[in-house]
Amino acid sequence: MELEKQLDYIKKCQEIVRRSAALKGRPLTFYIETFGCQMNERDSEKLRGILEEIGYERGEGEESDVVLYNTCTVRENANTRVYGRLGKLSSIKKGSPDMIIGLCGCMMQEEQVVEKIKKDFKFVDIVFGTHNIYVLAELLYKTLTEKKQIIDVREKADEIVEDLPADRTYFFKSGVNIMYGCDNFCSYCIVPYVRGRERSREARDILRECERLAKDGVRELMLLGQNVNSYGKNLDNGISFAELLKEVCRVDGIDRVRFMTSHPKDLSDELIKVMAEEEKVCRHLHLPMQSGSSRILKAMNRRYSKEDYLDLVGRIRTAMPDISLTTDIIVGFPTETEEDFLETLDVVDKVGFDSAFTFIYSIRSGTPAAKMEQVDEAVIKDRFDRLLKLVQERAAERCARFEGRTMDVLVESVNRQDKDLVTGRISNNLVVHFDGDESLIGKIVPVKMEECKGFYYIGKRA
Repeated sequence: MELEKQLDYIKKCQEIVRRSAALKGRPLTFYIETFGCQMNERDSEKLRGILEEIGYERGEGEESDVVLYNTCTVRENANTRVYGRLGKLSSIKKGSPDMIIGLCGCMMQEEQVVEKIKKDFKFVDIVFGTHNIYVLAELLYKTLTEKKQIIDVREKADEIVEDLPADRTYFFKSGVNIMYGCDNFCSYCIVPYVRGRERSREARDILRECERLAKDGVRELMLLGQNVNSYGKNLDNGISFAELLKEVCRVDGIDRVRFMTSHPKDLSDELIKVMAEEEKVCRHLHLPMQSGSSRILKAMNRRYSKEDYLDLVGRIRTAMPDISLTTDIIVGFPTETEEDFLETLDVVDKVGFDSAFTFIYSIRSGTPAAKMEQVDEAVIKDRFDRLLKLVQERAAERCARFEGRTMDVLVESVNRQDKDLVTGRISNNLVVHFDGDESLIGKIVPVKMEECKGFYYIGKRA
């Protein structure tokens, strides 16, 4: 089995790293930088876990013995950033020839990127993609023993391999991958081409992982997938996402369950019902809208209309009046007119999102939208500023609805600006700063929401 094979490579690497550390008279270190989404963040937790199991310790930065960039390619400027960082690493490696540099993630799934690395960045030691994150130990062993550039980028996933070591960012909360890939092919998006087609994990394996995490002290889970609402469609006798969510809520020790991302076209009444009935499901839903214009939505290949989206929001709010809705909006999609943009403003005004991630459309080579008629940059900038103003106004109004109420807050950290405060989140995902110390981290504390500051609250322990 692949799992046993990779565990064997971890053992082989352990011996090499042990000998090398003895020769250098110090522990060997690693540094991972993550670009992109929460699925990349979860992948990096696995990469960290493998390196730590091998015997590497966390380093302070890019002077470490192993430097790994887990890349994103949603926007082309993300690629440019990585190339720039590689230029810096080149000079560092000249002074430390034993240093190992690795690149992985979505950017590596692009053929032209791999060819550029072969041609312009020959000092990079390891290159692998999104479909085989689990082979890090194997690739590391090969580069340590063969002393040559190792490239292992696969067009599709041969299998889903979990259960390797992982080093979670937080001891009290964790992401859980329930599926990989995307079948939607929105006209602006490169993700289906680099993450592959949808592949769901078996429910029993997901639940087993959730149970292990609960026993390890995790209190909040985030179920992850490019489109969680289509979970199970590729499985024989697969359960729906709503059914899976209900099962996860049955796991002892777990207090909160979140999920992302939801595609509006696949969000079922069954899921709304489960969310409303299950107390552990957090009262927050990220529901990417992208545009309020039905014409633009069609050009985006989103497969819902403005009216569909507003109807869905209405059904969600009827079932859960206090739910926090957040969204993604693209400004300046090709052929967008002023009338199209006003439709977007109309939806923002009617829905009243708690927050919105607003993006200026960026041409992504290899997508259908890149060949469409582009909108003037000055027009886009004006629209973006107008959208942001309305989003912030409506969000401030919406978020203030909890003032004076006592809410349960999961404490995440000591506040960065004021060490006498701690920072946490309510079920609705709003951030709260209140009096406390490090001992509260990972605990759920009742807090009176005293003052809304727009996107966050100042509170006081109840």
